[in-house]
This record gives sequence, structure tokens and C-alpha cells, in this order.
Amino acid sequence: MASPLPSADIVLKGGTVIDGSGAPAFVADVALAGDTIVAVGPSLPIGTAQAIDVSGLVVAPGFIDVHTHDDLVCITQPDMLPKISQGVTTVVAGNCGISAPLLRFDEAVAEPFNLLGAREDFAYAAFADYRRAIEAAAPRVNVAALVGHSTLRVLCMDDLERPATPAERERMDALLRDALAEGALGMSSGVFYAPAWAADLEELQALARTVAEAGGVYTAHIRDEREGIIEALKEAFAVAAPSGAPLILSHHKCAGVRNWGRAAETLGLIDQTRQGQPVHLDCYPYTAGSTIIRPDLADGEVEILVNWSEPHPEMAGRTLAAIAADWGLSQPAAAERLMPGGASYFQMAEADMRSILAHPCCMVGSDGLPHDKRPHPRLWGAFPRVLGHYARDQKLISLEAAVHKMTGLAADTFRLAGRGRVAVGMKADLTVFDADAIIDQATYEAPTRPAKGVEQVFVNGSLAWSGGGVVGRRSGRFLRSAT
Repeated sequence: MASPLPSADIVLKGGTVIDGSGAPAFVADVALAGDTIVAVGPSLPIGTAQAIDVSGLVVAPGFIDVHTHDDLVCITQPDMLPKISQGVTTVVAGNCGISAPLLRFDEAVAEPFNLLGAREDFAYAAFADYRRAIEAAAPRVNVAALVGHSTLRVLCMDDLERPATPAERERMDALLRDALAEGALGMSSGVFYAPAWAADLEELQALARTVAEAGGVYTAHIRDEREGIIEALKEAFAVAAPSGAPLILSHHKCAGVRNWGRAAETLGLIDQTRQGQPVHLDCYPYTAGSTIIRPDLADGEVEILVNWSEPHPEMAGRTLAAIAADWGLSQPAAAERLMPGGASYFQMAEADMRSILAHPCCMVGSDGLPHDKRPHPRLWGAFPRVLGHYARDQKLISLEAAVHKMTGLAADTFRLAGRGRVAVGMKADLTVFDADAIIDQATYEAPTRPAKGVEQVFVNGSLAWSGGGVVGRRSGRFLRSAT
């Protein structure tokens, strides 16, 4: 006869457990006590616990969004509706070289930092201040953070159009070490963006060495995802290789019509490199990317949808081609007139994206931009789209593999202790969803529509989402690296 579980507060009864390891699903009860999973097994006794019938539903670890720009929105809008509504319980902020802590702007927020929020939201003079602000805000999801290389450059250099000097590298290194000591997961770079274009290999390798010494990770928005992608990948590998820093390639893609069909080549190079150094990647399940409006990306070959424009807000929702035609301008000239602004770039081939998403070392990251006035639908739909469209409907990968990408693989790669598994002793971050119903509903025309099929979400043992809305107190935490 099974022994009672007097310490359990909640027992989820009869669900199909997909535990995040990639192993086959199994039917079991899951018992929670406080913020921890205390038992997983068939027919667990209830004792004094609250029983919740989840039969017919999947019980999975809470999803980990490994690529976000939620640095500030987790404090200013702590309910984190775009994420909790799709089953995300942890976000990793500070990607693409742009992170919010330490930065100040006297006037308009410089590009690309304007992707993160308004001038008044940049209010943290040290990484420790930022961490404390997250802890005080207690967002509805857990938050982990990277330090942006571009942020370090802006703080330590008076001229961004050249590589850093030894003295400037020392100043960047000191700031990075301080942030790592205060709980940052590692460093991100974005040499694709202007603040870091001029960074050389020596500068990046020195900082990656510091990351490796602290047991952190290094994520890279590579210099070129278009025709120069192979050289850009090799540069990222060369940054991480000397120190052995684990490398994560951000939102891997083959962008631009002339680059379509090259996923086999890039993934082959990644697989070859993985034989000698740790490399992972993330992607979002869409063929359009989204970033600031840049004239150099207006090549006339891919459709560009304007998401927002400060000087011309009335153009949101229109294509750049249509705007350029109305104005009698070339697309690059129209893009320049619309700046500063944001846009979605329909620049990837579906077949390439599917190959990347299905790759065993690829995780899921929304790369959503929460401050965009008209965001890319990935902000609200990335995770249910993988589970519903690509795993269930298209059968690109199994449901177990999809869950593994967004839970166990993500937690292991980013060194998030106690997360990413449904197992005894793990933290009780759980997403309960209907495998037959889960699907994204956000579109480019209606980008903020919540997904369907996410029934309940628990964050650190507290029910945070149920019945299509937020419930209970916010219980998210700042997460440090496991090392």
C-alpha cells in the first residue's frame, strides 16, 4: 500500500507526463510541495493535498524561452502575458549583444537598444541593481539574463567605429566579471548591429575567456546571416574555441532569397564543429524575422512588413514596397524615412527553417520584441506553434522531442539548475496543455492573440495561469547559473 504524502500541497492526477528528457510520454500523477516536485508515479495518494484532475492533458516542464528581449518588460509589465499564456515559465534576457542593465540614455534610446524599452526604463547602474529590481517586481515568470557585448562597448568606449584598446577591454572585462558574479548566465554578442560591427576577434575572445572561467555561456547573433553566413559562423566558432566557452548560435537562419537552401550546409558545418567544441543553436518557427528598420536589408527581393515607425506611425501594418511606391522612392530610401522603426522581414525558406528546428541541438527561442507597437506574432505564439503545427500537425518532430527542445535541452545548455524536467527534486515549473488543441493564434494581422490549449501553468509551485487568464500571486524568480 502506497504511503501517504502529507507534505504534498497539490497532486496533478492522471496526466500524460512528458518529462523534458526526450523520453517517451507516460501516464502518472505529479505531486508538488512548496516550489518542488516531490513525487511522480501512478495513483499517488492524495493525503491532505489539493487534487487537480489533468487526465487527457499533457504535464510538461514549464517552457524556457532561451532567446528574449524581455530585459525591461519583466519589470514594467510583470504579468508577462505574452509568455505565461503560451506556457513559458522562464525567459533568458539580454540577447543579441543588447542588454539593459548599466545603460542610461539622456535623450532618445539609441538603436538597437530601443528594442528593449523606453528611455525612462533604463534605470539600473549595476547588474546587482537590475537583479534586485527583478526580485522586487516578482514577475509571473522566472528571469535569467545575459550581459550584452554591445552594452559593454557603449559603456567603455568613446569611439565604436574601431576595435577596443587593451585598456577598454580591461574595463569591459571588469563589468562582465561583476555581472557574472551577480548571477548573469554569460555574455551575448551582436556584431550584426552597429555598436559592435568594429569588434575584432581578440576583443571577443578575451571576453569569452572570462565567460568560460565563470562557467557561463556565450551566445552570438552572428555578423551575417545572408551570403556571408559561413564566414560569420566560423568567426563565432573562433571566438569561443580558445576558451571552450559553450557557444549558442542565436536564431539560426539562412536569410535572403540568394541564401535559401543552405541549411544543410550550415548545419553540416555546425555538426562538424561540434565534434571539437560545444555548440548549440536556437530558432523560432516562422519564416520572417523582426528587428529595427535598416535600409541595407531592403533588398527588394523579400517582403518587409513595417511594424512601427516613430516618424510615420500611420504606416504600421503596411509593406515597405507599398509605402515606397506611394512615396515614389526606392525601398532603401523609404526605409530611411521610416527610421527609427521596426519591421518583419520575410527572408527565410520554410524548408530551411524546418531543417534547423528539427536539428537535435536546436532549442526554441521566441526572439519576441515586447515593446513593438505591432509585434511579430512569435512574441505570443512561438511555443504552441512548435507543439501544435510542427509536432502534432506536420509531424516534423515528435511531441517529446519538441518538449525536450524547450525544456530539458534549454535548461542543460543554459545551466539552469533544477529546471527543465518533471522529476522528483526539480522545481515545480509545469505547463499543462491539451496536445490535441494547442496552437498559436497570433498572426501578422492580429499579432497579440493568445494561443489555445494551454490549460494551466505553475511557476515555482504556484498556479500562475488557468482558464485562459492569470491567477494567483506572481512567483517568478531571478535565476542564476548552476555553476
